[in-house]
Amino acid sequence: MVAGEASGDLLAALMLGGLKGRWPDLRAAGIGGPRMAAEGFDAWWPSDKLAVHGFNLELVRRFREIWTIRERLSDRLLADRPDVFVGVDAPDFNLGLEARLKTAGVKTVHFVSPSIWAWRGGRINKIHRSVDHMLCLFPFEPELYHAKGIGATFVGHPLADTIPIAPPREAARGRLGVAEGTPLVAVLPGSRRGEIRYIAPTFLDTVALLARQRPDLRFVLPMAPGLRGMIEPLVQVHCPDVPLTLLDGQSHDALAACDVTLIASGTATLEAALFKRPMVIGYRISTLSWHIMRHMGYLPWVGLPNILANDFVVPERLQDAAEPAQLARDVLDWLDNPARGEAVQQRFTELHHSLRRDTARAATDAIAQVIGAR
Repeated sequence: MVAGEASGDLLAALMLGGLKGRWPDLRAAGIGGPRMAAEGFDAWWPSDKLAVHGFNLELVRRFREIWTIRERLSDRLLADRPDVFVGVDAPDFNLGLEARLKTAGVKTVHFVSPSIWAWRGGRINKIHRSVDHMLCLFPFEPELYHAKGIGATFVGHPLADTIPIAPPREAARGRLGVAEGTPLVAVLPGSRRGEIRYIAPTFLDTVALLARQRPDLRFVLPMAPGLRGMIEPLVQVHCPDVPLTLLDGQSHDALAACDVTLIASGTATLEAALFKRPMVIGYRISTLSWHIMRHMGYLPWVGLPNILANDFVVPERLQDAAEPAQLARDVLDWLDNPARGEAVQQRFTELHHSLRRDTARAATDAIAQVIGAR
């Protein structure tokens, strides 16, 4: 298996539980993170080796390192062939690896369809060359692959299985030490260093502005592993003396407990929707990345909750539009309009039900069919 970044590590770990339930003697190895390791995964390289933010100098600087890892991994897998290779997200890394393995006769499964319906639709031809079977998180995706002769199964979203329909708000507030009735804003600027570099300063300036306008507000910011040393100095520069608590992990507690979240576009926005939280989506990347990516998109939305709802149910502020005054207005608009918040919570509840499908078991069933195993 190969999983990139924190979100892939989480999805892969949830899948591993289902695989081990069917095949207790399963051995899984490759590239993964701490959640996968907790499931007994043998990580030859850590998943954060694949974390790159946008099209920028970081990608150029790290291209050789990442390419070398892929070549070494490919050689190792071809020398000691697995029953199946499962690439979890990270399509720019995994599809090339999967193509080489499939050509050599190794069965390949990809978990999490690339967003061909949102941008870079031409990748479906590469997927056809690379993947024996695609495991799809969303119900509309398999039809796109079947039309191109690619096997695909809707397995639901594992987070929809693990996150309860009724979020444990009171328990989460207790764990965070936040009293009931205290207005709480969860700040999630991303889990990659590139995201922190581009997004966190704007989000923290927004926190400072909100704290001046509403002194009763409290803030929590959950951090991915290894990012405290990067985030703490930013807090001191952009919002010192603000009631902001930095959390090591605990993103689910933060989302369950908060009244609204200021959040970077990505998988975390779907988690926020599953916790039924009103949100303001913000995102910034390098100028070069922005000019490249803005011309590749097909949809008017970038946030997963809006894409799945086919509507602007939550505000998106991207690049220059993601500025503190606007983000603060959007956050306060949720806090000052509880009826609007209740309406979006109802829509998110419907979305949650649509994505529930015992993902670990459905994915395991599909993989068993691919490799012809009981």
